Amino acid sequence: MPRVESPDRSGIRVSAAAAVGLLVWAGTPAATPATGVPAPPTPALNGTYQAVSIGDWAKIDDVYRPLPTVVQTWTIESSCSDPQTCDGQVVSDAGWSADIHFQTQTWTLRRTLEHWQPCPDDTVYPGHQLYRFYPMTGGTYVVGDSVLAGDDTTTGEPGACGVGYPTVITLPFRLVRLS
Repeated sequence: MPRVESPDRSGIRVSAAAAVGLLVWAGTPAATPATGVPAPPTPALNGTYQAVSIGDWAKIDDVYRPLPTVVQTWTIESSCSDPQTCDGQVVSDAGWSADIHFQTQTWTLRRTLEHWQPCPDDTVYPGHQLYRFYPMTGGTYVVGDSVLAGDDTTTGEPGACGVGYPTVITLPFRLVRLS
């Protein structure tokens, strides 16, 4: 009958000792990252920006109809709880302010425009404006970029002015960091 030899266990002991030593060494302060290493960029927006809703490419109910271009200066303050979630405040030189949010690589700002849609019978309905934008240069998403692109969409109330569907106006939107 062939003889079966037991495996040499000394190699197992050496490997286990090396693994324990590696774990102890990895847990020492010398193994932590250097404090001089910069943190990855956050998507937070802070500063003064030029906000442009481009009227030349406006759509009213999905039909291109040129409207005046609207240019505002926004002061934005925001902070991020993690790389995918930020909140802040926008103050416009047009006299309004609103909360701003960042989630899933997109900034959003919502506000209500009172007296937005006048009707022939002299009633007036509000509009609900939504800005959506994200960092964009040359077709590439870049965190911390100074140019952001997206759209400015205002939607009226369903049933306003006796029409069952809401009026929807969408303009291309650009946000450029000034300072």
